[in-house]
Amino acid sequence: MVKNFLFTLAILIFSSVSLLAQDVTILASVDSSDYLVGDYINYTIEVRSPDELQIQTPAVTDSVKNLELIKLQKPVKLKDESANVTRFSYVLSFYDSSEITIHAIPVKYKSSLTNPVTFTVHTVKVNHQEDIKDVKEPITIPFDWKFWIVFALIFLILLAIALYFYRRYKLKKLQQPVVKKVVKIPIHVAALAQLDNLEREKLWQNGKVKEYHSRITEIIRDYFEKRFELPALELTTSESILQLEQVSEARNVVQITGEFLNNADLVKFAKYIPMDSINQEMMKQAREIIQKTIPVEREKPQEVAANV
Repeated sequence: MVKNFLFTLAILIFSSVSLLAQDVTILASVDSSDYLVGDYINYTIEVRSPDELQIQTPAVTDSVKNLELIKLQKPVKLKDESANVTRFSYVLSFYDSSEITIHAIPVKYKSSLTNPVTFTVHTVKVNHQEDIKDVKEPITIPFDWKFWIVFALIFLILLAIALYFYRRYKLKKLQQPVVKKVVKIPIHVAALAQLDNLEREKLWQNGKVKEYHSRITEIIRDYFEKRFELPALELTTSESILQLEQVSEARNVVQITGEFLNNADLVKFAKYIPMDSINQEMMKQAREIIQKTIPVEREKPQEVAANV
């Protein structure tokens, strides 16, 4: 009889768990099936569950080790006619070409209740024969003359110091200001100086290849913005080339600029490790781009005296 009871109890527990599990549905998805290197991958886990279940945030870190976790969104809780919907969103990225599979991720949930708490509230005992009075007598704070005298002295000293510095400041303002000449450094000179400083830092020689390519392309893009008034820092490589082709003074560096920016993109976004000769060539190309686009100063026409 005991065996039959245990068997029946096991069936009831298994049926309850099965029914509870059937009320929870979990769906993982991405916003596309095809991405480019470096694209943002929006990965979503949606859990539909009854009201009494508490859904825990899935631990996706171990399951996406081969991907770059860019951002973890806050869980969003919705409710429809049949169930509660909890949505977990993640922004991922990948910097190589490959077919990626995100394996199944466990989602934990639980249903729990707090323990009952019992307490009693009593009324205040009142003697109706006595007069109404305060619980405690009002406290009277005596006036402290010493405190206010010290406070007034400190205030007067601070006021005198403030007036002294104010008059000193006004006196300096009345003096004739010294006009300093601002020497304007040409754009190409400043850009070449930045390249010299970058070369002295020896970034790629010390293993900081990606930082070296980011810095050198930023210098050239900043130079294009100031030299040709292009938003080069905000454009992609292909957009920058199209903009340069529209500028007559920059057409002679379109080809070398394309090679220069494409090499840097491979290092920054595709994790390409270039040879030392490529790193040296990047510096050579950067200087050549600037030197070939130095603005030519126009000579003023000279007045020629006519013979009378």
